[in-house]
Amino acid sequence: MLSALVRRFGGGPVGLSTLAVAVGEESETVEVVAEPFLVRAGLMARTPRGRVATPAAWTHLGLVPPPDAGGGLLRPGPPEADTLFG
Repeated sequence: MLSALVRRFGGGPVGLSTLAVAVGEESETVEVVAEPFLVRAGLMARTPRGRVATPAAWTHLGLVPPPDAGGGLLRPGPPEADTLFG
């Protein structure tokens, strides 16, 4: 699922049903099984616009995250000020 999010959808944002179809799973399976694990691991985030891969997801897959990786989840500022969702 993480690979599809990054490679097929450029890291997102992508809707739940679209992501589920891309990986050949039911939406409920993605939402209940895979998504909570990836969110807790810091590899994916849920946003109002859809699911997005975090910079850690790109690194985990051996890829260099683009400058906009994470869908704007992190506030601009010094690294110690970075927090998710404000």
